Amino acid sequence: MKKVSLIIAFGLLFFVGFSQDKEENSAMAKKIPSVQLKDMNGKAVNTADVFKGPVVFSFWATWCSPCKKELNTIHELYADWQEETGVTLVAVSIDDEKTKSAVKVYVNGKAWDFEVWMDTNGDFKRAMGVNNVPHTFLADKDGNIVYSHNNYAPGDEEKLYQEIKKIAGK
Repeated sequence: MKKVSLIIAFGLLFFVGFSQDKEENSAMAKKIPSVQLKDMNGKAVNTADVFKGPVVFSFWATWCSPCKKELNTIHELYADWQEETGVTLVAVSIDDEKTKSAVKVYVNGKAWDFEVWMDTNGDFKRAMGVNNVPHTFLADKDGNIVYSHNNYAPGDEEKLYQEIKKIAGK
């Protein structure tokens, strides 16, 4: 009986692992969907209209400490990344109506020099399949998602930069 239980357990682990790999690969074959959002000043933007080169979409929130650590770390490197690869970074805030006023205060206080868009209704978040933040996507100049990473640990920005350099041909 223990052998049967063990075989079933391993079978389930294999199936779950295979399903996640398949899901991750299918996510990588996706294009960035066209969703109407607003920037911090209320100007309408379309998520499918930013592709002149590699684009990083980083989903974050003001209440998310790892999100802020990631974006603050990238901010320190962003000018060099842009110069070398032409990358554009868009920080997509998922703050809702109650917390969205904190976004502009935080961003201006940190002097981020990348785009910040507001996804207060979660439309873009849902379209991208984001369940928790931080969640970062890298898209090529044609809007194809070529890299996706969830969560943040120091050093993750280096992996992202290596992926940016690959698609920028650097």
